[in-house]
Amino acid sequence: MTQAKVCFIGAGNMTRSIISGLVKHGYPSDLIHATNPSKGKLDALQQDFSIQVSHDNHAAAQAADVIVLSVKPQLMAAVCEDLSSLDLANKLIITIAAGIPASRYQDYFKQPIKLIRTMPNTPTQIGYGMTGIYADDSISAEHKAICETLMQSGGKVVWVDKEPELDQVIALAGSSPAYFFLFIESMIASGVNMGMAEDKARLLAEQAALGAAQMVIQNQQLSVTELRQNVMSKGGTTARAVETFQQGGLVELVDKAMTNCVARAQEMAKTF
Repeated sequence: MTQAKVCFIGAGNMTRSIISGLVKHGYPSDLIHATNPSKGKLDALQQDFSIQVSHDNHAAAQAADVIVLSVKPQLMAAVCEDLSSLDLANKLIITIAAGIPASRYQDYFKQPIKLIRTMPNTPTQIGYGMTGIYADDSISAEHKAICETLMQSGGKVVWVDKEPELDQVIALAGSSPAYFFLFIESMIASGVNMGMAEDKARLLAEQAALGAAQMVIQNQQLSVTELRQNVMSKGGTTARAVETFQQGGLVELVDKAMTNCVARAQEMAKTF
């Protein structure tokens, strides 16, 4: 891939995680620029990764081949409209914001743009991220390759064929680390309630979660149902626990939570 000049508008956690992955994979730090209103995050990025930083969105975007929009959805319209005076004809714009459809960016920028929507998750910060990517037919193979390289720096990627599928990516990957954190949190709390020291309960729960994920990854020939059943003995301790979850409606509750997650993404698409 041709190494492009990349500008990140916004210097939050996701920007930091992508930049960290790029630099670790050998991407030249002098081709990376980040902007942000506040100084602290920029100073940390510059110190840790030797990238260029500034408060000037216009200058950074003008000099870049690729502009990564890494601001909160409620700030996106103002940021894009501020950049709309620039000639963006030859630039690739990548957004990592949830809920804002591609067509809305055309309205924000008031000119034709080359846009790719992505939906990364927070494990991107440690190289175990999962990012969904959508681009329409107007995006060139070269631009798709640039976007894929950027996002693969933090983990795995999956391309979706239709833009609405990104809402499903949000439910399955973008938001789901919080689901697992809640489950682990609840396991630790139960262990403590039964008398175990919190540090021991956390170690047991976190390592079990890591091992379970690796079992799924490393046994693609088996369904997740088969993996679960392999842990269970009829009438045993695991069966009793799993039956309790099922009787409590866990499967239905997960489905409802994910459906509500998608619904909220669809609501946001009408809001911003």
